[in-house]
Amino acid sequence: MAVLLVKMTVEICTVSGFDEVGRNMVAVRVDDEVIICDMGLHLENYIKVTDEGEDVVRLNREVLIKARAVPDDGLIKDWRGKVKAIIPSHAHLDHLGAIPYLAHHYDAPVIGTPYTIQVLKHIISDGGIQVKNRLRAVDLNGKVSISKNLQVELVNITHSTPHTVMVVIHTPHGAVVYANDFKLDDNPTLGKPPNYDRIKELGKEGVLAAFVDSTNASIDAKTPSEKVAKDMLADVLLSQNHDGRGLIVTTFSSHIARLKSIIELGQKMGRKVVILGRSMSKYITAAEELKMVDFSGKAELVRFSAKVGNKLRQIDRDGKEHYLIICTGHQGEPKSVLSKIASGLLHFSLGPKDSIVFSCRVIPTPTNRKNRERLESLLRRTNVRIFRDVHQSGHASGQDVRYLIEMLRPRHVIPSHGERKSKEAVKHMAASLGYDGRNVHMARDGQRISLA
Repeated sequence: MAVLLVKMTVEICTVSGFDEVGRNMVAVRVDDEVIICDMGLHLENYIKVTDEGEDVVRLNREVLIKARAVPDDGLIKDWRGKVKAIIPSHAHLDHLGAIPYLAHHYDAPVIGTPYTIQVLKHIISDGGIQVKNRLRAVDLNGKVSISKNLQVELVNITHSTPHTVMVVIHTPHGAVVYANDFKLDDNPTLGKPPNYDRIKELGKEGVLAAFVDSTNASIDAKTPSEKVAKDMLADVLLSQNHDGRGLIVTTFSSHIARLKSIIELGQKMGRKVVILGRSMSKYITAAEELKMVDFSGKAELVRFSAKVGNKLRQIDRDGKEHYLIICTGHQGEPKSVLSKIASGLLHFSLGPKDSIVFSCRVIPTPTNRKNRERLESLLRRTNVRIFRDVHQSGHASGQDVRYLIEMLRPRHVIPSHGERKSKEAVKHMAASLGYDGRNVHMARDGQRISLA
């Protein structure tokens, strides 16, 4: 009797996020089944075609693709009927923000960790968008069977938003690991350290390919822990806790661990903590619904613009020295609370006794640089004290990247999420570990890589 041997193939399409930072999306095809990792926004381009609060229902896929605000998933139109799951690795908009606009073109569930799915639900609800896909939450380090040949595992890793994972796609040829955003933080201030035991086990079991975050790979160091960022904040905030001095801190809305540290320090200083801004409320509410934090019991959340103005006037009347304000505006976004205060659109007095703390770094895009320069110029006119870069990154530096590659021991390395210089640093790191040009793939948007 003749035996028919069918050769299964593993092919990867680097749909988006490889020519620039943002719009992250990768498709992995195993024979006739496809899994998509991430569907993210390019935030600058998205802001150009929509304003906060605009009716996002009117924004369709074609408009957003043309504006380069979402991935061009037409690059995998021949795979569309094969897609079995869409898996965002974490809750940042450049990784899941395009799901409301693209996911309904696929007959597939959206699978993620509880916090990631909860944030996605808020994004969909706030935008009034109809998404037909099932949203399925899977616990950290959990596994889900996609089909007879495919299983997905969500391995806990640390980053600057909760419940970030390495997406591990188990195939008959070995695992494909998607580690597109990560750091190796052994002392996180919220959540657990990376699951090193499981990562090492994966290396022993056999990893076919690994996507590796290259954002900070050119920095020959280990990225400091989030605990270091908390200590930096304590140094600055406690030194500014004087009578009559106003304190405003701005940071990433999705950085729940950082917000937790700021709130705890505000309580230690004996100040009432007030959180201002719509995006802040969105991420905090998702975390509270999952009982990850209890910010509402320790701080007042004010979401909408009209109420924000009223609250600031109250703080002015009561005395700024009694409050610690946390608000949006860390990148100088024109419609943020801090920008409106600086430009006078929100009435709040600032002067030489007041301090503004930027618990972040400027994301290096032309728009962000321009916005922050404008904001800081306006703030300097009031003679406030400005503290910049009170922050530690959520991305792995070079030595962290090296350790991940050593643990996973993938047959193929695909640098991702970084400029060309950063991806070259991963390539050189891999070369130092014995990889050659055939095993390190410097991918571009829309490229297809056949692995087996």
